[in-house]
Amino acid sequence: MPLAGLTGGLMIGLAGAIMLLGLGRIAGVSGLAARATGIARGGTPWPLASAFIVGLPLGAWLVTFVAGTVTTRFPTSITVLVVGGLIVGFGTRMGSGCTSGHGVCGLSRLSPRSIMATASFMAAGFATVAAMRVMGLTW
Repeated sequence: MPLAGLTGGLMIGLAGAIMLLGLGRIAGVSGLAARATGIARGGTPWPLASAFIVGLPLGAWLVTFVAGTVTTRFPTSITVLVVGGLIVGFGTRMGSGCTSGHGVCGLSRLSPRSIMATASFMAAGFATVAAMRVMGLTW
């Protein structure tokens, strides 16, 4: 697992560096998804945003094809997944970005807003895991 995590992290960092250095754009997935779906009007050109978003599941498929099946665990309740997705989506719009934009690209630029956003993401994640463990809600 550590090697897979390191490899994935390097690939995410490389993608972020290519977008920033090559195109002058931040590789934040929520902003790119908003642009690709038409929620956001400005920012990254639509074809580039769409290609990036389409490439995410294609990249996952390619890794599975090359490396074999990847084991994942998700809640069995579709309601939990939908509510969680809506909360995350609301938070990324409210925070002007997601973990990839703030945590990868913003921290590497020492952006004060991204430092605060990433600290908030991490604190909320720690608190959520602790609360779920106390309530016995694990999967």
